[in-house]
Amino acid sequence: MSVKVRFAPSPTGRLHVGNVRTALVNWLFAQNARIGGQGGQFVLRIDDTDLARSTPEFEQGIEDDLRWLGLEWDERHNQSKRFDAYHATADRLKAAGRLYPCYETGDELDRRRKVQLSRGLPPIYDRAALSLTEDDKAKLEAEGRRPHWRFKLDGRRVAWEDLARGHAEVDTASMSDPVLIREDGLYLYTLPSVVDDIDMGVTHVIRGEDHVTNTGAQIEIFEALGGPVPSFAHMPLLVDANGDALSKRLGSLSIAQLREEGVEPIAITSHLGRIGTSDPLEVAESIEALGQGFAFSKMGRSPARYDEADLKRLNAQALHAMDYNAAKPRLAALGCDLGEAFWDVVRPNLELFGDVEEMARIVQGPIMPVIEDKAFAEAALEVLPETLGADAWSVWTAAVKERTGAKGKALFMPLRLILTGQPHGPDMASLVPLIGRERIAGRLRGETV
Repeated sequence: MSVKVRFAPSPTGRLHVGNVRTALVNWLFAQNARIGGQGGQFVLRIDDTDLARSTPEFEQGIEDDLRWLGLEWDERHNQSKRFDAYHATADRLKAAGRLYPCYETGDELDRRRKVQLSRGLPPIYDRAALSLTEDDKAKLEAEGRRPHWRFKLDGRRVAWEDLARGHAEVDTASMSDPVLIREDGLYLYTLPSVVDDIDMGVTHVIRGEDHVTNTGAQIEIFEALGGPVPSFAHMPLLVDANGDALSKRLGSLSIAQLREEGVEPIAITSHLGRIGTSDPLEVAESIEALGQGFAFSKMGRSPARYDEADLKRLNAQALHAMDYNAAKPRLAALGCDLGEAFWDVVRPNLELFGDVEEMARIVQGPIMPVIEDKAFAEAALEVLPETLGADAWSVWTAAVKERTGAKGKALFMPLRLILTGQPHGPDMASLVPLIGRERIAGRLRGETV
């Protein structure tokens, strides 16, 4: 079976970690299928049927974010260009009696639900509109009312084998007939999604477990249209480090913001691709490697815990593993390409790539040295080796120890503060030859160089 999945974001805002996790898992599943010889394809389908709220800027932002993360697509579609297909399908369903007009206002429906609840009845739509005569409908429309259109469910148990949850069942008799078209003619998500899945040959629908109930209704729509029913996978939702719903904070976790903060794309994809699974939460060698190891059987049933501390750790891990060739263009863009030796010295201390600018300033200056004991600095200058080879640090510190009597932290910390202006940082033995004798001597004299 050839695997084909889709990601269908609405261009009404920026992508955040919640919907990117959905995109990522779809992409990983397709990648795994490609590796397994099942020709996995990943479709980007822009859900822009709400023409008033959709913008080209957000649409471009979605593409930019996905490309930056490495989530390239095999096909791309805009639902706004497929209204003819949706109109034709709606006409078919109306002719078959499966899509019927309803004229109740929101307030009227709300009052009915309250009455049903007061009587101990489930608050589902009572299908009163099915009893309307043509004269009734004409009278309502003469009053200025416009119908919304509901899909008539079969009212039965709909079952499927969920790739993430196992056996799943939904009783559509316990549901209201879903609204597919609003009174203003706007299609809600469900109908265009089903039509597109059929027309585009989507084989697997992968999304959050909050859609499980919707799936029962959607399977009935697939069947009513005579289309193949795709396989489904409903993933556990994201929660924060405290176990609280992450949805309230998603606005502050946009991919654009994480990118602006300097988070590496492989750290984001490794984090979102492995949280809630049995895989160790470590940075992947590549997004392709992440796909190679993907399997729904590794995914737990508990909510996936999104911890920003974990993301920070993975980001540092990605930088520590980055070789010079990968870093070189970015170093050059920052004006910090001081060579491979410099990169190898500083990368174990980076949390964000931008931290390299401070590391470069330590090497090439200017920095203001921190001198707490002028006599110590003068003594260190007197014994500073003329040439700074690989063993210069050990030779120099031994000489300073002999001259001043300082040892341990009392020896090494003052030298670090004088040379770097910081109480922590890269290995001094590797850093000293990069700074060079002239700058070191100047800093020991208290000069800002």
